Amino acid sequence: MSDWDLSALPDGMFSLAGKTAVVVGGAGGLGRPTALSFADFGADVVVTSRNLEDCQAVADEIEELGRRSMAISTDVTDEDDVAAMVEDVVSEFGGIDVVVNYAGINVPKPAEEYPLEDWNTVMGVKATGTFLVAREVGKAMIDAGNGGSIINVSSVRGAFALPRNYLAYCASNGAIDMITKQLACEWGRFGINVNAIAPTVIETELTEHLVADEDFAEQLRRGIPLGRWGQPEDLVGALVWLASDASQFITGQIVYVDGGTTTFDSID
Repeated sequence: MSDWDLSALPDGMFSLAGKTAVVVGGAGGLGRPTALSFADFGADVVVTSRNLEDCQAVADEIEELGRRSMAISTDVTDEDDVAAMVEDVVSEFGGIDVVVNYAGINVPKPAEEYPLEDWNTVMGVKATGTFLVAREVGKAMIDAGNGGSIINVSSVRGAFALPRNYLAYCASNGAIDMITKQLACEWGRFGINVNAIAPTVIETELTEHLVADEDFAEQLRRGIPLGRWGQPEDLVGALVWLASDASQFITGQIVYVDGGTTTFDSID
């Protein structure tokens, strides 16, 4: 029998009650379930993306759950826009305890033909967008002096390449992984935890093109030991854990939510 006194565990260590969370990309196929789940676990949730109408629809759902919410339109590639979003949240809610960085895009084309414009678009939204959101939220957390949790959204493709069409996407996720580790190193002294989740293929509108290519889809699926695509709800447990006090000694980690994909060193 363990000599660990389980009664010493704090009540509600997975609770998000009393926290204010910002979900960037919170109106999307991954962001909406996250925003609603955070509200279910007790957080007030700010929903932000470029589309204000879609964000407002999710914010209305959150308020129906009895939590406070706000919808904000934000372009994550515009540093003034990101700074204004953070300022608005701090003004309305008094601070930010958690942010989830879902902003992302892919333009799949062969590497030998990859246009610089598309490269800049993908890197701008994913790598630069992640940096700008983390920087501005980090400054607010440092000023408040209460610590916080920054959760970036990477991919297994930040560490494992694919045979075709994923140059900018893989590179941008590799950048997110390193941004996460560096910020964790720099901001640990402020009590700010910085981690990332790295999923495999999650079924949303953004991955329809993968499933439509039956041969490539089957090749990818064979590399997932659990034998299925991920669902948006599969990310919720890891995200709630990283947002809660249960993970307060976890920082600088890339948490693979991938059905075992990263146990393979290649896709045959």
